[in-house]
Amino acid sequence: MASVTLDKVEKAYDGLKTVHGLDLQVADGEFIVLVGPSGCGKSTTLRMIAGLETVTDGEIAIDGKRVNELQPGERDIAMVFQNYALYPHLSVAENIVFGLKLRKTPKAQVAQRLQRTAEILGLEQLLERKPRQLSGGQRQRVAMGRALIRNPSVFLFDEPLSNLDAKLRVQMRTEIKELHARIPTTTVYVTHDQIEAMTLADRVVVMNAGRIEQIASPEELYQFPSTRFVAGFIGSPGMNFFPVDVEARGTVLEIKFGDGQTVSVPDSRKALFAPHAGTQMVVGIRPEHFLACERSGANAIDVVTALVEPLGMDTLVHFRLNGADAVSRLLPMPGLKAGAPLKLAIDMDKVHLLDPKTDLVLG
Repeated sequence: MASVTLDKVEKAYDGLKTVHGLDLQVADGEFIVLVGPSGCGKSTTLRMIAGLETVTDGEIAIDGKRVNELQPGERDIAMVFQNYALYPHLSVAENIVFGLKLRKTPKAQVAQRLQRTAEILGLEQLLERKPRQLSGGQRQRVAMGRALIRNPSVFLFDEPLSNLDAKLRVQMRTEIKELHARIPTTTVYVTHDQIEAMTLADRVVVMNAGRIEQIASPEELYQFPSTRFVAGFIGSPGMNFFPVDVEARGTVLEIKFGDGQTVSVPDSRKALFAPHAGTQMVVGIRPEHFLACERSGANAIDVVTALVEPLGMDTLVHFRLNGADAVSRLLPMPGLKAGAPLKLAIDMDKVHLLDPKTDLVLG
């Protein structure tokens, strides 16, 4: 195993910079996930680590050794791609051991490694089949086996589950997590799916427009996002944002929405909100931090339902507030229809306060 270090890494195409000064340290045995929207630079970053893209500026090191000038085959990495990249005319076994044979690995060692790899990935009964005879999940396991059998220092995954249906993605996430628990090889994994990132990673690297927005554990990203982008990207559905006026009336501190409705700030949050009394700020509220209620109170607002999405264990209720679309995640509400009035209590202890000028989350 080995550590991976990116020091001010940049990438430019024809003078147009797409990756901006990335600093990242992946510890030996750590599972890191790069996540972000399409075009944010995450796959380009992975390909630079792999040696499939050149580095315009900065340095990449694997196990403390600079690898900028090394070819992919010299970096002791193994990569699993989105499209599996299996040879259709070869059997499962032949696909898995292909790289070892190219390196002229002794036959006895190839057979031993193949048996171990097939056992780990549950491929023992499929070794004689061709890729066309396999399901999508089985093909992905073969691609993982081809990487695993090499015993690399670093695993690189480039959106490996994006071609699978929803049920198979959940299954394969579990298998990848269990595999890493058994063989804790340093892993850098790219996905656009934030649920995938949160369930797999030791730490998540959130990228946006070629820059790193935040690096943190899944729990920290959810509870303590550092920017508006991270707060809105992590969570499904994403966080709602509302401009509000912070108002102080004696010892009472309130936030006032654009339609005139107010919500009291509890004592536990006054230290965060009080310095901004008399100014307009932005509050971020996750859908699950609304609660349907029957009576008005100091922390309740009145809204009109725009759309109801029953999901079984809970219900997404869409509404408009301050002229913006918003969504709440509530307990099942049979009979609730679009156009119906609704009272929503806000869990003010969970509300985030943002600076509208910098988009930084203050707390």
